[in-house]
Parts: sequence; structure tokens; C-alpha cells
Amino acid sequence: MSRNVRELACTPEDVFRVLADGWLFPSWVVGASRMREVDDAWPQTGTRLHHSFGVWPVLINDETLVEEYDRPRRMVMRPKGWPIGEARVTIDVKPRGDRSVVSIREEAVAGPGRFVPRPLMDLGLHWRNNETLHRLAYLAEGLAQDRWPGTTAEHEAVGGSSPS
Repeated sequence: MSRNVRELACTPEDVFRVLADGWLFPSWVVGASRMREVDDAWPQTGTRLHHSFGVWPVLINDETLVEEYDRPRRMVMRPKGWPIGEARVTIDVKPRGDRSVVSIREEAVAGPGRFVPRPLMDLGLHWRNNETLHRLAYLAEGLAQDRWPGTTAEHEAVGGSSPS
């Protein structure tokens, strides 16, 4: 199971403002290309968002199901990406002073992806989810910018590491 962690210069509620807006999904999830529809009750447990992944002209339409939603602490989703398969993605958010620590865990749970050797799968997922957290930081910290000067993602872009 791949696991990535990042400290963000915003509150857990700021992070969940992004997660709660299904239309933002392709803005922070690497591989998601566009949104087609978001259930009205998103992100409550059992709701879905309908997205496409890939690069035009090779796009595959699929969906993501919310398995657990506990704002502002945890969200568990089951994204589908057939013919590759399905995954379980767990996002945990914990406060750390006036900041947040966000972790993403991902594992293949159905389809051919389950048969990829774990070290090889984790390597790819780790790289992808590192970028996913980077994008999530831009959005969540951007929403909170009135409280913090700059973002951790901007700091990385100019050659530093994520400030603690």
C-alpha cells in the first residue's frame, strides 16, 4: 500500500473544502482529466462522481464512490479506472497547530492492478500521490491564503522543500 504525507499551511477544514467540491476533482487528482457529473449529495457516503481519465483523444469514462466521509478528518474513496481496475484511497487529515498533516494511502482492490508486484505498484503510486498532494496543497492553501503568506507548493516551486 502506497502512503504519502504532507504538511499543509491550512486547516483541515480548508482541505475538506476542496475535497467536498467534486467539480475540483481533476484539479488535484493526477490522471483525472475532466468531470462529467457530480451527485447532488457529494461527498456523503454512497455518492459518486463521474469523471474521465487519460489524455485526449484516449479518455475513459468512469466513476469514484465515497465509502466513508468524516469531515474534517477522513475520506475513503473507491475510484474506478477500468480496464486497469479499482483502488481504495484513504485521505486522513490531522491538525498540527494552525496547519494540517494530510496522508493519502492507496491500494489496488480489483482488476488487473491487483496483480502488479507491490513494490512496482507502490513506486508509481507514490510518485503520482506526491503530485496529488502538491496539487491539493495549491488549492487548499490558496483558499486559506488570507491567513498564511504563500503556500508550501509555491515554496517547493522556487527550489525549497515543504516548510514545516
